Amino acid sequence: MSWEPEVEELRKRKELAKVMGGEEKLARHINAGKLPVRERIEKILDTGSFHEVGSITGKVEYDADGNLVSMQPANLITGRGKIRGRRVVVAGDDFTVRGGANDAGIREKLIHVEMMANQLQLPLIRLVDGTGGGGSVKTIETEGRTYIPAVRGWEVVVDNLSTIPVVGLALGSTAGLGAARVAASHYSVMIKETSQMFVAGPPVVARVGESLSKNELGGSDIHTRNGAVDDEASSEEEAFERAAQFLSYLPQSVHQLPERSAPAEDTERGDDWLIKAIPRNSRQVYKTRKIINSVVDEDSFFEMGKKWGRSVITGFARLDGWPVAILASDPYHYAGAWTSDAADKVLRFVDLAQTFHLPVVHLVDIPGFLVGREAEEQATIRHGVRAMTAIWQATVPWCTIIMRKTYGVAGAAHMNGSRFNLRYAWPSGDWGSLPIAGGLEAAYKAELEASSDPEAKLAEIEGRLDQLRSPFRTAERFMVEEIIDPRDTRKLLCEFADIAAPLRKTGKPSFGVRP
Repeated sequence: MSWEPEVEELRKRKELAKVMGGEEKLARHINAGKLPVRERIEKILDTGSFHEVGSITGKVEYDADGNLVSMQPANLITGRGKIRGRRVVVAGDDFTVRGGANDAGIREKLIHVEMMANQLQLPLIRLVDGTGGGGSVKTIETEGRTYIPAVRGWEVVVDNLSTIPVVGLALGSTAGLGAARVAASHYSVMIKETSQMFVAGPPVVARVGESLSKNELGGSDIHTRNGAVDDEASSEEEAFERAAQFLSYLPQSVHQLPERSAPAEDTERGDDWLIKAIPRNSRQVYKTRKIINSVVDEDSFFEMGKKWGRSVITGFARLDGWPVAILASDPYHYAGAWTSDAADKVLRFVDLAQTFHLPVVHLVDIPGFLVGREAEEQATIRHGVRAMTAIWQATVPWCTIIMRKTYGVAGAAHMNGSRFNLRYAWPSGDWGSLPIAGGLEAAYKAELEASSDPEAKLAEIEGRLDQLRSPFRTAERFMVEEIIDPRDTRKLLCEFADIAAPLRKTGKPSFGVRP
């Protein structure tokens, strides 16, 4: 009368599933410097927290009597678990079974795990290795037909970007749909040397005349510099740690608010060196990341996308325990000018902050859009206008600190000027429609041509105008609200975070993240 035989059959099938692609393929996978998918899941999740869904899914052969003879497990392992005590959904590709190609998978399982995360409102971690649910030419022979391309379930992938935090980790060679699943995330990481990502791999590319290795075609040094992937890790373990850090700043879904950690004890800390952080020589650079770490909670800054759009720094931090989004200028690259890549980076990051209700702190030193032939060829103004539009669409609380330059149309995008924001300027603030040095010859052409000593006349005019560009002159007319001692910045930002906390609102944004 017992169901023990069926339970024993279940145990048997679960053990067969754990064999994955077999000893030989597992050994080859490990020798390539990659962890097996089940070990990946164990390492990224809290110990003992994984609950597998679809554990015996696969292609099974039976004998004439209906007894199980062999089993090829599905190459996608899915389920729920916890990261730092918070519940998440995980989907891991098994490269040892047909390289992750669709002819060894169950498409419904891929759709199901996306829906699970969506409907349970839990963050989703994609461990991508292979085509990640995409096809293989062998499918033609296996199925006895071909088909018109369609990505069933993609509507759930799109909706997830507006609903839950999504992390995509490229842990091997990812192509086609696998690459798309990495790119369609809020945060993505590749592993140096062992990860590659491409629309099509070297054998396909060779047919169009390019003979390239995997890393030459789509290595992490390429995609972390073009914006397709956010970050690069030296190992899978480092990638798992970065994923956990990323999620720690975000809510479980858009229907919740980001959680506060323990309040800081030093909200009024003011590092003395900040008074000289900005050089008096406007052509001299300085280290923005040092300033960021000085004004946010200790060791709380988590940078994203460091290697692309480098004139802009983006990341998360905490202020008095509250998670915030940090947007900052980096004068080491194009003097902080917005390039087309930097504008795309701003757009994507502001969308991310808006989606998950993170107040924004913007540390500004923007001399404008990048100028020149290359900038025009890259349609910088188009990309810049899209970034500006994202800022004007954002409704999350916003605080701007003008550290130095704020010039032109890009400078005007330091905040949405049509709504109330907190804004402070340091005494080093320098702003206008364009830098004085760049417009003197044109504006005073007649006066200079009439002078017997044009160089001396130019210096005289420049000195005269320099007296009028003092930030105090702007403050006199209330065209900048407050000029502050840089050492007071942290205190004021912590106040901003406390003020902003009750203003944050849950729910889906009117538009989703544009990946």
